[in-house]
Amino acid sequence: MHEENKAAANGCGKIRSGAQNGAALLALMEKTGYSMVQQNGQRKFGGPPPGWEGPPPPRGCEVFVGKIPRDMYEDELVPVFERAGKIYELRLMMEFSGENRGYAFVMYTTKEEAQLAIKILNNYEIRPGKFIGVCVSLDNCRLFIGAIPKDKKKEEILNEMKKVTEGVVDVIVYPNATDKTKNRGFAFVEYESHRAAAMARRRLIPGTFQPWGHTIQVDWADPEKVVDEETMQRVKVLYVRNLMISTTEDKIKAEFNKFKPGVVERVKKLRDYAFVHFFHREDAVAAMSIMNGKCIDGASIEVTLAKPVNKESSWKQHFNGQISPGSENLLGFPDKEDGAQKSLGKPASLAVRLNGQHSPGPPEVERSTYPIFPGIKLTPISMYSLKLSHFSSAVMHLDYFCHKNSWAPPEYCLYSTTSQDGKILLVYKVLISSIADDSQSYFMPEKLCTTVEDAKELAAQFTLLHLANCTPYLV
Repeated sequence: MHEENKAAANGCGKIRSGAQNGAALLALMEKTGYSMVQQNGQRKFGGPPPGWEGPPPPRGCEVFVGKIPRDMYEDELVPVFERAGKIYELRLMMEFSGENRGYAFVMYTTKEEAQLAIKILNNYEIRPGKFIGVCVSLDNCRLFIGAIPKDKKKEEILNEMKKVTEGVVDVIVYPNATDKTKNRGFAFVEYESHRAAAMARRRLIPGTFQPWGHTIQVDWADPEKVVDEETMQRVKVLYVRNLMISTTEDKIKAEFNKFKPGVVERVKKLRDYAFVHFFHREDAVAAMSIMNGKCIDGASIEVTLAKPVNKESSWKQHFNGQISPGSENLLGFPDKEDGAQKSLGKPASLAVRLNGQHSPGPPEVERSTYPIFPGIKLTPISMYSLKLSHFSSAVMHLDYFCHKNSWAPPEYCLYSTTSQDGKILLVYKVLISSIADDSQSYFMPEKLCTTVEDAKELAAQFTLLHLANCTPYLV
């Protein structure tokens, strides 16, 4: 083990001098008693730590760390992350050259320590002018399965998945919005571990498996948002799904007011789901217990607490490398009836923090298509007369807010460079020339994209995030 530690310690001597780097890392291991092994493009510090007994920490104990300076290593990182609690394992992603790849995963022994790390170390200045990003990291154990025949029941889908993949725990199937006897053409398959899910994805992707004579679509499901317990304890909004299209907001309000009149503040319904806002949290919790599984207009509803969306964090994930600019989270556009979203429960949405307000649930943006029937009347309209809920892209949001603040439209200047493998990489600089005070008037993200559309969207996201955090402009 000592020889492995020594080899790992010397692994990045190409960046720092071998003597300096090796001595610093060996001193860290001697001080802490942790081992260090480098394999498969990552260097693992601990896992488990010395004296550890029992299984590894549960899900939710690991954080993702982005924007790490490429010449920074464990001897500098460990003391910083130890401030939040005991480190079970730190995995630093490594380049063949000996530099790190700019990100790492730190697993703590408890969820509370991981949450504390996010709280005190996200946007922490780890070196002068160098700020790291820290957010929760979860092993994804869920696959999205699309193009499933709509007449198949949960049991049939479950049995079919168990035939060809191992470790299946559950299948989540949602009823069709207009015909509750059918499914929506997609399902989520939960596996016992990330490894089991990865093996299943590898088995299913080639297209050789065709259940019921259909070629299915397979991808990772978008991970569920994790909200800390302290925040959830303040939630007084319920998320209600599986409603009939015809069910009205008044009907929902009346049904939820039955157990205790006057407790519902308001209801917002979108297609077959709704958000029910209560005046007091205790009434929301009581209503959830009573109403979950009840029937409204013939549909058996599912009721849960709505998860607050920290929109600032959602935007920052793009800059920390957690979500690619072209992911379905941002650019997905499902069809009205058949559009399968890869996130569980709530629709994909654009996230932005405006005036510091966090919505009680997902932004209420319905991204769907409807048929144009013969004879339908179309009326000219200005985009600036619409509400925020009609915009789903950052480019449109930014244009809207420039207009609302009586600024000139944002100017996008395109720049390019060439990657080591010859790819053309693009980035936009955004200029807002009408900002009257001394605030920064141009903005450029620190990420390059491979397409013009993604580069423009990312630049608009970056600009909105900066304005939301640093100025009172967004109204």
